[in-house]
Amino acid sequence: MSVKSFDLIIVGAGPAGCACAYALRHEPIKIAVIDKDQFPRDKICGDALSADVVNQLFRMDKDLGERFEKFFDKQESHGVRFFAPNGNRLDIDFSNEKHGGAAGYISKREHFDNFFFNQIKDLENVEIFLSQKADQIIRDNETIKVFVGSDELHAPIIIGADGAHSIVNRCLGEIKVEKNHYCAGLRQYYAGVEGFHQKGHIELHFIKDVLPGYLWIFPLPNGEANVGLGMLSSEVSKKKVNLKAKLDQLVSNHPLLQGRFKNARALESVKGYGLPIGSKKRPISGDRFLLLGDAASLIDPFTGEGIGNAIRSGRLAAEHIINCIKSKRFDASYNKGYEKVVYHKMWNELRLSRGLQKLLRFPRLFNFVVRKANKNQSVKLLLTSMLDNVDLKKELVKPSFYLKLLFS
Repeated sequence: MSVKSFDLIIVGAGPAGCACAYALRHEPIKIAVIDKDQFPRDKICGDALSADVVNQLFRMDKDLGERFEKFFDKQESHGVRFFAPNGNRLDIDFSNEKHGGAAGYISKREHFDNFFFNQIKDLENVEIFLSQKADQIIRDNETIKVFVGSDELHAPIIIGADGAHSIVNRCLGEIKVEKNHYCAGLRQYYAGVEGFHQKGHIELHFIKDVLPGYLWIFPLPNGEANVGLGMLSSEVSKKKVNLKAKLDQLVSNHPLLQGRFKNARALESVKGYGLPIGSKKRPISGDRFLLLGDAASLIDPFTGEGIGNAIRSGRLAAEHIINCIKSKRFDASYNKGYEKVVYHKMWNELRLSRGLQKLLRFPRLFNFVVRKANKNQSVKLLLTSMLDNVDLKKELVKPSFYLKLLFS
C-alpha cells in the first residue's frame, strides 16, 4: 500500500466538491478528490438549476459562468408554473436574468455534474481518484487517513461532499436521519410529455394527496422531461404512502395530467432517493472535517433544490481551508467558523422555506393566493419579486399578508 500526502482530501466530486476544488485552483494547496463513480454518471435529482446556481458560478469565476452559458446540454427556463390543490394555475416569470442568458435552466445531472467535473480534472494541484470508495477514514491528533483501494491518503483536513449518505459524516460527524427533516423522492425521465409553457417554465403541482410535498414536471432538451414526486418522510410513514404507486396513479389518472401523458413514454424505471432538508441547524463541522452540500443537509425545505447551496458551501469551505492552512488550525473550535458563515449566509432562507413548507398543510390558503394573483396584477408582481428577494418572501409566513390579500 502506497502512502500519499495532501493538504486537503475532498470526498465527492459533485457540485459541492468541485466548487471547493475549483475555488482553490490558484492556491498552493495539494488536493485529492475521491469519487465512487466514473464521470459522466447519473445523480437522481429534479435537474433544475436555479438562478442561484448560475449566480454562484459567475461569482466564483466569470469565465466559468460564461463557459456554463455556452454549455449546450441544458434547457432554458424563464419562470415557474404553480398548480394549486384545486387545479388553478399561476404562471410567474423569473425577473432576475442577469448574465445575458436565462435566469434558470434544467440539465440532467449526468451532464451538469460532468461539465463541472471537467473544470477540475486537469488542475495542476488536484489528483483525482475515480471509481474509488473511501473505505475507511481514521482521524488522529495530527492527520486524517483515508484508505482508497491500494492507496493510503493523508491530509490535515477532509471535506465530506459525498451526498446524503456521506461516509465522512458517518465516520466523523453527528448528523442522523430524522423523518421530520427528511424528504423521500422519486424521479422518472419521460419523452413526449405535452403542454409545456413556451418559455420552458418548470412546473410544481401541489396536489392535495401529497401535501406538504409536490409533483414536478421539468422540461429537458430533446423533448424529454424530468417527472418526480417528493414528500416528507414523516408524512410518507404516517399516511403509509406508496410513492411509486402514487406517481403512476397521478400521471395516468389525474385530470390535469392524464391528457399530457397520453402519448408519453417512460425512458427508465422509477428511481428513488432521500433528501436531508435544511429545516434545522445541524453540526456540519468538527475536528479536521467540514461537511458540504447534501452531506451538510443544505437542501431547501420548500423547493427541494440543493445545487445552489452545494456550490455556495463549496466556495465558503475553500475560503475557510485557506485560513486553516495559513493558521495551521484544523480543530473543531476553529472549524466552527465555517459553520457560522454557512448559516449566516443560508439560514434565513432555509428557515423561511421551512415555514412555507408548513403552510402547504393548508391547501385552501394556497388556492386563495393563486386565485388572488390571477385576478390582481399587483399581487402577481409581488409574488414575482418574492422569488428573488428573501426579505419580501418573509411576508408569506405572516398572517398580516393574507389579511391584506383578503381585503385588497
